[in-house]
Amino acid sequence: MKEPVQRRLAAILAADVAGYSRLMGADEEGTLDRLKAHRRELVDPKVKEHRGRIVKLTGDGALVEFPSVVDAVKCAVEIQRAMVDRNAETPEDKRITYRIGVNLGDVIIDGDDIYGDGVNIAARLEALAEPGGVCVSRTVRDHVGDRLPYTFEDIGEQSVKNIAQPVHAWAMSAAAVAALPEVALPARSAAAPRRRAARWVTLAAASLVLVIGIGIAAWWALPHRSMPAAAVPAASPQSTPASAGVAAPRLSFVVLPFENLSRDPDQEYFADGITDDLTTDLSRISGSFVIAHNTAFTYKGKAVDVKQIGRELGVHYVIEGNVRRAGEQVQVNVQLIDAQTGAHLWADRFETDRKDLVEAQSGIIGRLAWSLNGELVRDIDRRIEQEREVSPDARDLVMQGWAQWYRPLSMANRQEAQRSFEQALVLGARSVDAKIGLATVLVSIINAGWSSSIKQDEARAEQLLRDALGRDPNSSMAHFAMSNLRRLQDRLPEAYTEAEAAVTLDRNNVPAEVNLGGMLTLLGRPQDGIPHIENAIRLNPHDPNIGVPYWNLAHSHLLLGHVDQAIDLFRKASTANPQLWSIHLYLAAALGLRGDRDEARAELAESLRLKPDINSFAAQRAAFPFFKNPDYLALAEKTVNLGLRRAGFPDE
Repeated sequence: MKEPVQRRLAAILAADVAGYSRLMGADEEGTLDRLKAHRRELVDPKVKEHRGRIVKLTGDGALVEFPSVVDAVKCAVEIQRAMVDRNAETPEDKRITYRIGVNLGDVIIDGDDIYGDGVNIAARLEALAEPGGVCVSRTVRDHVGDRLPYTFEDIGEQSVKNIAQPVHAWAMSAAAVAALPEVALPARSAAAPRRRAARWVTLAAASLVLVIGIGIAAWWALPHRSMPAAAVPAASPQSTPASAGVAAPRLSFVVLPFENLSRDPDQEYFADGITDDLTTDLSRISGSFVIAHNTAFTYKGKAVDVKQIGRELGVHYVIEGNVRRAGEQVQVNVQLIDAQTGAHLWADRFETDRKDLVEAQSGIIGRLAWSLNGELVRDIDRRIEQEREVSPDARDLVMQGWAQWYRPLSMANRQEAQRSFEQALVLGARSVDAKIGLATVLVSIINAGWSSSIKQDEARAEQLLRDALGRDPNSSMAHFAMSNLRRLQDRLPEAYTEAEAAVTLDRNNVPAEVNLGGMLTLLGRPQDGIPHIENAIRLNPHDPNIGVPYWNLAHSHLLLGHVDQAIDLFRKASTANPQLWSIHLYLAAALGLRGDRDEARAELAESLRLKPDINSFAAQRAAFPFFKNPDYLALAEKTVNLGLRRAGFPDE
């Protein structure tokens, strides 16, 4: 049986050497020596620093895959800028000059190799690039937005070889690259050759003396995050808010280097990789102030006083931890500390026995980032409540709105969140974060059946999200909310596109993962949706709203005829949140399908008690038109609907 084709979304960098044949013809040995030196001293370290993976090398070119499109573009530009300095003392006729193209697209996986239009377009963009410059697709340009301080010119639609549709391209000229500040290279440690196989290691950046202050853009504070905010001029610890006599931002922190407790010193890279990637993921919270990892690494191996660190770096929180790895067992301990008082606010332990360390690291980082972000938001909410501010500012109200939104799903909690976001908009009418928050709550209230003015709430959410995405097209949470809105409007293809964008923009957006899995189920593909929902549960197993992913997972299994498994999952969902009427309705369907009619009728009665107006198939179809998708209905008729009829659910 033929194995299914494996695909994933990736940022792809393609590079080659301009005039390579001429250089080789004039001086073959010298060209090869210079090319190898550039790769060894610049290209390989930069790819590693930005978490890339070299897929293949040709005589004069390279194909590199990145998990982040921002990392891919930054790597491309930094390589080109560094080449300006490296070529300065080289005669012009002997200079190695790269052309680089970057694309974001779907790729086909074949072992360690990748194929497909995503790769082909990257190669065509490389050919469009000016020697010494960088060319990117419109998709890349849209995703990066203003998060990097680079100037790209729109060069319009380009017809390229073997690609059916024209490619809209943006270019950064060699002159624009050369005008950028000088790029520092990562230090190379003695153990680097042994660590080269670990593609996600970024300890090489420890010698950099750059602190990247993540710019304050839209705040949405929960772990539903957009891509990193625009870079701001480099700062030193001495110029941070606290040392400048200004209070540290509410959401400001440093991730100290995790301690390696393993006996094998070669496992140091694992602890450093956890530190680096956690810093990167937490930096994606727009509105936060995060100390860059290279500054944090100056504290490595030193006895530290967290209160002193807080004063030196101007941060409210310190995150520290350790990693113990024995064989295939990996254990990560982490603590969140109040830098002002030294008090431990939160601690947890994460374990995995996965053999694939890259996958293990990704899973650990996802759970760490999600859990830490949730705890940071809750602590900030507690601080605001304790301060009892007479006139809180818009940012405080947005923080409170998200904290209230993340509480267990109920009408009262949603209404509290709505009030906070409404007040935030009164104080800051242009606040992107308040708009995203309010729209998310409005869509949630409609979806739960709690809206008393559905059309008005829907129209308002539409306008809020259009405004927000117009200003911040890379907000994962905005795309998540828009996906839910399009689903309510029975525009499933658009809803699916938005759901996919939300997950692409933030791999740790748990609700977006659940939503993407649910969308695939509604499109008649529950088997494809299940892995997304299971991943969401792995990322946040202690979610106060765990009933929602359990319901979605149970729904998918029920459609596939896995009745016993569906019943177990619906019961878990009911235990987590017994006030959700839809859980009882679908549990009634599963029990009816299995033949447990008395229990099915009892669950149906509870569903009708909680939601009396959903009392027939006709009422359900009227309230939730997205359940009418033909592919979904074909599965539902044999499972959900049959079970509900056996439980006594009427057609009219």
